[in-house]
Amino acid sequence: MNQLSSGGRAVQEQELRNLTCLYEITRHLASAVSLQECLEKTVCTLAERKNMDNGTVSIVNPVTGMLEIEVAHGISAEAKRRGRYSLGEGITGKVVATGEPVVVPQIGEEPLFLNRTRTRGHERKKRSSFLCVPIMTGQQVIGALSIDRVYPEEFGAASEQDLRFLTVVSGLISETVQRILRVNGEKEALHLENTRLRRELTAKTRIEKIIGNSSRMQEVFDMVHRVADSNATVLLRGESGTGKTMVAKTLHHNSGRSGGPFIVVNCAALPETLLESELFGHEKGAFTGAVDTKKGRFELAQGGTLFLDEIGEISPAVQVKLLNVIQERTFQRLGSNKTITTDLRLVAATNRNLEQAVEQKKFREDLYYRLNVFPVYLPPLRERRTDILLLAEFFLEKYAQENKKNIRRISTPAIDLLVQYHWPGNVRELQNCMERAVLICDGPSVDSTHLPPTLQSRDSVPSGRPLSLAMAVENFERELIVEALKKNNGNQTKAAKTLESSLRIINYKIHNYGIEPKSFKVK
Repeated sequence: MNQLSSGGRAVQEQELRNLTCLYEITRHLASAVSLQECLEKTVCTLAERKNMDNGTVSIVNPVTGMLEIEVAHGISAEAKRRGRYSLGEGITGKVVATGEPVVVPQIGEEPLFLNRTRTRGHERKKRSSFLCVPIMTGQQVIGALSIDRVYPEEFGAASEQDLRFLTVVSGLISETVQRILRVNGEKEALHLENTRLRRELTAKTRIEKIIGNSSRMQEVFDMVHRVADSNATVLLRGESGTGKTMVAKTLHHNSGRSGGPFIVVNCAALPETLLESELFGHEKGAFTGAVDTKKGRFELAQGGTLFLDEIGEISPAVQVKLLNVIQERTFQRLGSNKTITTDLRLVAATNRNLEQAVEQKKFREDLYYRLNVFPVYLPPLRERRTDILLLAEFFLEKYAQENKKNIRRISTPAIDLLVQYHWPGNVRELQNCMERAVLICDGPSVDSTHLPPTLQSRDSVPSGRPLSLAMAVENFERELIVEALKKNNGNQTKAAKTLESSLRIINYKIHNYGIEPKSFKVK
């Protein structure tokens, strides 16, 4: 009776140890977000709680199809790298291939045991058993859990009990693997959704009708959309032709004042006396020629936006009056004592260095600070070269439609000239250049010969890459031959006569330059 009682207690103690071990493993698996971390804690617990040595989890690599050690307790990194098996190879490979658990009573007597990790010496092989169970997700085997165990008592019953225990653990690992894969899948889905939304946001933050994907222009788009819906005064800085007027229009159309008027004043185009009248208006008889009362631009822009272009060109007298309007939001027409309150959004633009003008006492410092509330710098075209081709194609399509021409592309030599040119006139110069090219182009593509001569001059090439004499001669000869072929409907003999050269020389150069005379025949 005492023996039965003692045996029963032993079984109970064993079950309690198993439950304690399973609880600890479950806790590790449930709390971990990293598969590597939770598996490492699992095999460590097996070693500490169950005396199971060399605990190893091997997973099938979905790319190579090989069975590779994911985590291992008591095995070096080099040993882990050696532990790779094909499906069906060795004991572990057999378990994964068949989906059936395997127990090896004595490692040293099993010929299928390969010991690729080389972690078991001769004496260890004599004493150790090896247990391996599959890790399955549904009907698919994704890996295996294996351990070494030295059994001091009867092997059979104890090994069967451990095998059942490891099968439960492998089931827990399987559930954890699926959970982590789901979590990672959701994270990846969120990442993809975030990327998609960012793309949509980038598309929305692009300014309509302003072409540009360069990082410099993305900064401009971001600044514009940040300030568009406020009443803050915006100062647009940048060289002539960079698109300041278009940005000013965009600020207006994306603001809460889009329903109001957008009034433009070019301060450089008007003399001082006329500019003051244009800005503030005048009463009848205020000065010679004032035959009627006239509303000024400040009055006309009520509820909308007033754009003062070339603000750096206004005279000191007008600067004083403009400062008062910005500060007080009130003004008086010329020849009137009536104060008019203004409700508008002010946007100014200049290509001048206002800081230098302030230092030279040519521009009022207080007015500068009133205008420079939210400066936006528009980069010159030479600093956003990735946008040149986009702009050129946009203008090509625009002017081809306007002139009813079927021009579909820009040739590679023409693209090279466009990209390498320094564009002192910025986008405006590129626009004029493409309009000219469309007007003189009779074929399906814009070639280098259709571009202005300035693009093929020495100054058009960036410093450090001077146009060689040979290159300049080649460009000039190519242009002459192409023009002669156009005039003569692709006839090489007539082209040679036009150029006062021999047919042999012209044919030789046509071949060298890759010119296709047939493309110049009018069908």
